[in-house]
Amino acid sequence: MNLKTTVLIFVLCESTLTAAGQALPSKSYAETIAAPSDNTRMTRRPSPEQRLFHSDAVERKIEEVKKLLRNTPYLAWMFENCFPNTLDTTVHYSVVEGDDDTFVYTGDIHAMWLRDSAAQVWPYVRFSNTDEKIRKMVRGTILRQLKCICIDPYANAFNIEATGGEWASDYTDMKPELHERKYEIDSLCYPIRLAYYYWQVTGDTSIFGELWQRAMDKILQTFLEQQRKEGRGTYHFERSTPRQYDTLSHNGYGNPVKPVGLIASSFRPSDDATVFQFLVPSNFFAVSSLRKAAQILEQVNGNVQLAVKAKDLANEVEYVQGGSTAVATLTVKSPGSRHIYNLSGQQVDDNWRGIRIQDGKKILRR
Repeated sequence: MNLKTTVLIFVLCESTLTAAGQALPSKSYAETIAAPSDNTRMTRRPSPEQRLFHSDAVERKIEEVKKLLRNTPYLAWMFENCFPNTLDTTVHYSVVEGDDDTFVYTGDIHAMWLRDSAAQVWPYVRFSNTDEKIRKMVRGTILRQLKCICIDPYANAFNIEATGGEWASDYTDMKPELHERKYEIDSLCYPIRLAYYYWQVTGDTSIFGELWQRAMDKILQTFLEQQRKEGRGTYHFERSTPRQYDTLSHNGYGNPVKPVGLIASSFRPSDDATVFQFLVPSNFFAVSSLRKAAQILEQVNGNVQLAVKAKDLANEVEYVQGGSTAVATLTVKSPGSRHIYNLSGQQVDDNWRGIRIQDGKKILRR
């Protein structure tokens, strides 16, 4: 086995785990996973009857990879336990009102994060054309995500039913369907990314119906509002907590920004509050996702009007950011009449050092 194969296996293993870790069926099972002295001889997967989802294609892939890794038993053991973990412990597939529905637990929390669930099922999309169960599971995940976005595009995590939860007392527009309502740009990008990838692999357009178009409209409305060109918008969030990054300052609206065309993100992908709300990596993600959505809206739905809105917003955000290669080192002799902004969108003078936005480009002033 060459180095490229080894790296690929590590990537596959890592891609099945979320930052929060994976859920286990019970506490008693969780207490048994401490590594034995000879780890490679004992599986840490739940027993077959405890597993939440089974895929013949995934099981065949595990056996195939283990043979490739016969000279590295610990890596083979790691892959065997990590690659199917999402299926074994977090996927809850069912048929609801005659259609696929998949609720994916995020880590050890029995709630579904839009971002995490999309990343969790991503490694299995490649099996959709050879395993009908996998295809229906992924399809159900996308449909559930679209339903969640239509419930509230500002929420990051949802309950399996309208049961409420531990964060119901947060000072924001909570609903019983929501587990948490931390607004993050990436939470709205990941479902688009997953749907686009599923479409590219399978050619299945059945997910792009009226529900898809409503969800895309909700995402566009949210991003446009969070450009904050017409005020702070409707979203606010506060929590009674000793953790500074679990709540937003300024009466729940976060630090002020100067509207420049970027999209504000109140929280980071880590679910921690942003200090500077124009989170540049997430804005790049929005540009990519909006263009994917526009392609589907135009080619599959024939919804040219909504597609144009998505492309226009993507172009505007990309222009403000100046493109991914636009960070440059420059000594500015005179600001003249140009407007200069920091990454929080606040106008600054020519003495501002660091990365700033000037003439639609990011410039590093040393």
